[in-house]
Amino acid sequence: MPDAIDRPVNDSAADEERLEAVREVARSIVARFPRDYWLRCAREGRPMDEMWRALGESGLLALRVPERYGGMGGSIRDLAAVLEIMSEAGVPEGSLLLTGFARVPILEQGTEAQIERWVLPTLDGTHRMCFALTEPDAGTNSFNVRTAAKKIDGGWSINGQKVYISNARESDTMVILCRTGEKDGRAELSLFVLPTDTPGIGYDRLDIGQLSPENQYAVFFDDVRIGDDQLIGERGMGLRYLFSGLNPERILTASYALGLGEYVLAKAVDYVRTRAPFGKPTGSYQAVQHPLAQAKADLAAARLVNQEAARRFERDEEAGPYAAMAKLLASQAATRACDAAIQVHGGYAFDNQADIITIWPLVRLTMIAPVNNEMVLNYIGQEILGLPKSY
Repeated sequence: MPDAIDRPVNDSAADEERLEAVREVARSIVARFPRDYWLRCAREGRPMDEMWRALGESGLLALRVPERYGGMGGSIRDLAAVLEIMSEAGVPEGSLLLTGFARVPILEQGTEAQIERWVLPTLDGTHRMCFALTEPDAGTNSFNVRTAAKKIDGGWSINGQKVYISNARESDTMVILCRTGEKDGRAELSLFVLPTDTPGIGYDRLDIGQLSPENQYAVFFDDVRIGDDQLIGERGMGLRYLFSGLNPERILTASYALGLGEYVLAKAVDYVRTRAPFGKPTGSYQAVQHPLAQAKADLAAARLVNQEAARRFERDEEAGPYAAMAKLLASQAATRACDAAIQVHGGYAFDNQADIITIWPLVRLTMIAPVNNEMVLNYIGQEILGLPKSY
């Protein structure tokens, strides 16, 4: 068995102090923009602009961006803590996850000019970013991407289609993975960055059955012209750059799921503590109590794995196994917590006023996106257990 799992990493007192300070700022933001605000934006089909600007003003959007660029520095643990606190308060901010992930390849591989043009406007809440990867026929096989960027004089022409692109129209900037040719019998893939209002881009909002301020789109590219300076890093290195951002994406997704799991679990506990149709709180019944207790234990265990993944990532140690397992465990734990909450609420759970069924699609989606749990299990089986590949 490969030596991929090691003993936990310890934290310094300074790390913990900074992390607690970040948590306090995040709590102050959600106190100003509570669950009612999230629900109002979701029902109106609009992004949470006021909260986004407040996140920028507070400095939380500048986390993990080096101070030399005007960022706040800090670690992936800081950003993960913000996401978890917001989700635990019932105000999950998908734009924070999307922007935090989309700007990683620019920060790591982009030029100084690209960082100034594309990343810096995200620090104060002026701009949002999205990531255009998924395609109708490619699924999780990124090498099957068909959206093509053809080299032209002075730049590139992009043609193709992406689908399930979160916040595409509400974002200001898009990072996109394109096929730029063939190499050694496989697709040559490259990353580009462009404004979402570039001529030739069309948007079709998808009819997704979930309540959320974030919308999903099919995005169409018809001879979209961009400059040479919008290629991120080297041509043909797009997938490698993408993979370098997978660990942060999985850590942040786990934090998002964990917070939602805690939110819905707290609602369930409050309900069964007082619900007494037979004169005794239903929370005293073992058939009700045990699934909630198990959910709490599952969430706590997943959180520990996610924290370990974040620690290792920040220390440039082997974080992939932990990030993969954290995403898997957190999505499963949050889904079980939500399922238990639905069960103990009975039919009332399906009343939108109870605000339980509204959480279910958001939580369940984390078992599918940004990568489905079956592919995560494949990674664990092959890279950690050393088992043969089946595809």
